[in-house]
Amino acid sequence: MKTEKLLKIAPFSGVRVKQFLGRKFYLSTGNYQADLLNLEEVDYKNRPSRADIQVNEGDLLFARMKGTSKVLRIDKNLSGIIVSTGFSIHRTNHECDPKYLSFYLKTAEFEFQKDKYCSGAIQPAITNQGIEKLVVPLPPINDQILIATLLNKVESLIAKRKKSIEDLDKLLKSTFLEIFGDPVRNEKGWEKPDLKQFGKISTGNTPPRKNIENYSTKYIEWIKTDNILSDCVFVKEATEFLSETGLKTGRTIEAGALLVACIAGSVSSIGRAALTDRRVSFNQQINAIQPYDDVNSFYLYELFKISKKYVQYHATKGMKKILTKGEFEKIKMIKPPIRLQNKFASIFKKVDFIKERYRKSLTDMKNLYAALSQKAFKGELDLSQIPLEKEVEAQQEKIEPQTQEAVKTPQDEITTKSADRDQVLRQLFDTFLSNRKGNLFSLEDFWPEAEEKFMELMDDESLPLGMKEYDAAKQWLFDLLESGKAFQSFNEDENRMEIHINP
Repeated sequence: MKTEKLLKIAPFSGVRVKQFLGRKFYLSTGNYQADLLNLEEVDYKNRPSRADIQVNEGDLLFARMKGTSKVLRIDKNLSGIIVSTGFSIHRTNHECDPKYLSFYLKTAEFEFQKDKYCSGAIQPAITNQGIEKLVVPLPPINDQILIATLLNKVESLIAKRKKSIEDLDKLLKSTFLEIFGDPVRNEKGWEKPDLKQFGKISTGNTPPRKNIENYSTKYIEWIKTDNILSDCVFVKEATEFLSETGLKTGRTIEAGALLVACIAGSVSSIGRAALTDRRVSFNQQINAIQPYDDVNSFYLYELFKISKKYVQYHATKGMKKILTKGEFEKIKMIKPPIRLQNKFASIFKKVDFIKERYRKSLTDMKNLYAALSQKAFKGELDLSQIPLEKEVEAQQEKIEPQTQEAVKTPQDEITTKSADRDQVLRQLFDTFLSNRKGNLFSLEDFWPEAEEKFMELMDDESLPLGMKEYDAAKQWLFDLLESGKAFQSFNEDENRMEIHINP
């Protein structure tokens, strides 16, 4: 495949900021993280010195710094914003498709090229002279569009899968808050003892490295803070192991323990937690809680995940953030009855099972994207089976109106799935009701049974029952009371209202 100089097919663009009234949005390289934009508002006089380039729709940006892959296409929503001089701004000409170029700028090959020409001691970055040396593989324009179409489809699938995982995290958080309330405010008045009441707390250590016999390649994993990932329930497999000799001076924890990062360079890393599903050793940057019988491990994990900022508050405020074992043990956390903890854990495990499938799918998609991208920019892809975007649009226009109406949209599918969920839950409710005629009816008895049977009846990727469904079941019960099919009475012995189903 032939190559062309980047500046030949995409010359420098962007304009110096002119004096303006009021405020404008500004994007620095530091405020563009993981495809998330954190725009600041600035005025002309007080804007940062690097806030000196205005970009418009159609401009293409990449970060100049070495080892930094940040690429952004400016659409109409971002048109007119100010960006940092830490970005290099370009606009493609007729020889190059802008989407194609944006995908190439995200590749490891381009990053390698860019890093090669970076200069500077403190913050190496590529200058305009270095950018003049950069080249881009350039197939015919139609092939560029096909490549961009294919990679865009896979990238879209990756984004959707990430969104699905985020939605499951939100479901778990909302379920936790619904059952237990906010763990810091504790508006439900749960017991709130010190952490030392939750389990045995210990701090890891590092056996002397000068004795190489303390370490091995297989005896027992030695967990460090980089094995505790914010998006994984269980600790990642370690790359270092202690030997049998090293374990004599090392510290271990059993499966079901919670490992918490308590020494870190930045406060954001303090409180990051993960569970163990095996026996491991761990270093002195980690405090561990081996739960007592009245604490569920999965409840404890989610409690720490939701309470991370609260945990960070207890760390020292110096340059090196530290949460000592003594201070860690004193942190007060809500401790509801184990029955409710177990109820939440049951939901947690079902949701995490789905999340694990999604994470595996996400990994597969990322691997596919990497393989396709590598082949595409080497000219090794068969592009004959990929329809052009314009051809797809043309085919859509040919669809007869009545056919279009018959085609189900994603929203239709969501609605259908929602209707299926409601129908299954109602059937479970009616069945439970029919077995209670002449007897007491309690949602607290119905709900655990409904949760279990619901997951058996629905497909593997269906979400567990949540508060929306619980509220629906409460409304059905109220309807029964209003219709006279059920009545309430007061149990003086237990000091509570009871609901009876008429025979």
